[in-house]
Amino acid sequence: MKIVVHTDQAEQWQTALSEALPDATVLTSAAPAKERQGADYLAVWKAPGHLLAEQTALKGIINLGAGVDHLLATPERPKDVPIVKLRDAGMGELMADYVLYGVLHFYRSLDHYRLQQPDAQWQPHEVVEKSQWPVGVLGLGAIGRAVASALYQAGFPVLGWSRSPKELRDIRCLHGDAGLDELLGQVQCVVTILPDTAATRHILDAERLARLPQGASVINPGRGSLIDEAALLEALGDGSAPGHLRGALLDVFEREPLPTESPLWRHPRVIITPHMAAPTPLADAIDQVISYVHAFEANEALETVNPDEGY
Repeated sequence: MKIVVHTDQAEQWQTALSEALPDATVLTSAAPAKERQGADYLAVWKAPGHLLAEQTALKGIINLGAGVDHLLATPERPKDVPIVKLRDAGMGELMADYVLYGVLHFYRSLDHYRLQQPDAQWQPHEVVEKSQWPVGVLGLGAIGRAVASALYQAGFPVLGWSRSPKELRDIRCLHGDAGLDELLGQVQCVVTILPDTAATRHILDAERLARLPQGASVINPGRGSLIDEAALLEALGDGSAPGHLRGALLDVFEREPLPTESPLWRHPRVIITPHMAAPTPLADAIDQVISYVHAFEANEALETVNPDEGY
């Protein structure tokens, strides 16, 4: 069995997979092309097209992350090879921590206190009951479910949304266009954890951002394409006075790194983080990759990516 790894941590992956699969030949994408060819599996994150094009005997592609948009958009991807992706693999807990921080930031008015500080303004703000501060989670996959559960455990009413119907304990689940409009009209904060697909691109556009209650906030640790950045800036106002929305916590952007000229960097009601909300814990991810390899080799059923749906 031959496995070729392509990721920023390729050598660590090579070592770990070699130890776990002693009968396998594990190479990184830095190996000579002749050695890479004939691989049974690719374990990759943002693989270059030539690496995909040179393979003719693949049994499967393992995407080393939750997002498959780059892989699906690569023209050289062999269309008949099944794809699996990391599903949570420890990312859910990290994402839940990030989102919970963001929700508490707005719930406890820390955004207001940050704006007051330069003017030495001593002005406490009322703390409302958590039961009166519902949060919406768009995307109820493995990571979205972890986030929704953490918010519920913290005491917030949680509304979840997905394209198709889902049922989750303690979470009010909505779906479809009507369900999304209903959710947006009720929540004080909306969190986007959807995949990047044609159907989700700019799912929060000017019209949907306007459906949020006055003074609501937005947290996006999902995909940069989910929010129309120009519409978000318009909804936030010019910074000197609040707009329809009070603030945003953004971890992902349509262009990354976020260009230095982007007005998002300088907007006083925006917090920017550099795509760090849920880095993949190596140990958990390796265990999942090994389980995928064993399942492929045993011809067991796997939950594979649907290229038409984009996840």
